[in-house]
Amino acid sequence: MGSHSYISNPANQAIYININGQLFHRSEAKISVFDSGFLLGDGVWEGIRLHQSKLVFIEDHLDRLFASAQGISLDIPYSKQEIIYEINKVLDKNKMDDQIHIRLVVSRGDKITPYQNPNANVGPINLVIIPEYKQTDPNTYIKGVNIGRVPNIRPNESILSPHYNTLSKLNCILASIEANKLGYDEGIMNDMNGNISTCNSTNLFFIKNDRVLTSTGEYCLNGITRGKAILVCNQNNIACSETNFTFEDIKNCNEAFVTGTFAGIIPVSQLEGRKLESTNSDSLVNKIRMLYNKEIQNYIG
Repeated sequence: MGSHSYISNPANQAIYININGQLFHRSEAKISVFDSGFLLGDGVWEGIRLHQSKLVFIEDHLDRLFASAQGISLDIPYSKQEIIYEINKVLDKNKMDDQIHIRLVVSRGDKITPYQNPNANVGPINLVIIPEYKQTDPNTYIKGVNIGRVPNIRPNESILSPHYNTLSKLNCILASIEANKLGYDEGIMNDMNGNISTCNSTNLFFIKNDRVLTSTGEYCLNGITRGKAILVCNQNNIACSETNFTFEDIKNCNEAFVTGTFAGIIPVSQLEGRKLESTNSDSLVNKIRMLYNKEIQNYIG
């Protein structure tokens, strides 16, 4: 599973899930087959971590949730505080306080018939909150991940803005399938101009001659962890450029890493089969990961 490898926890079989404010045992948690998210991928979502009873960077996640919803003309009839209340309600029910991953989903709601146009929708949005005991497999940081180029590219905002965290992930799923066929954990996706943008489920950084390179961000998801990685570099005199570059520019890089809410900063051990130095204890990737972890601890207080 690469960047999303986790330690399996049997307690997840008995969790409660929040659906529109009501709590259901996992075995009883259901959404209608007429739900817009199920039928068409019409909705938005967030992945959120709970560490030491604290919803990490929750303000950033909710800002992105509402921005994504606004971007697809989806009205969320909850305030941010009300959503936090609904998250805490299901966390309390499950007696969860640490190493929890939360998937928060908002769909456009149920339809009267399977049809694209939202005028076929009959009710309010559906809000689903799935909290799981989910701890990153420590081998992820020891072994790193293997990445390489895939043919699938990122769209621009005239197709579907890649900044919106929508349920319509088929573009990234196809890139993931391409990566699997090539033996990679993650696929490197170019933007429409041939510049490196992101990986299929994580954002992407390269290190060459002690300089960190990442895309302009124009064609990748507005990653919360990506933003924090750039922040800690800037705060600690680590040269970090958000710029356009191609694979030719970084094919001889020394290190690389990917970022995501679940596992944070993940070292890339192989770039299309070429071994990198990212997993070394003295690597710049490891330093950035420690700085990022410290940022989380500072947030938790």
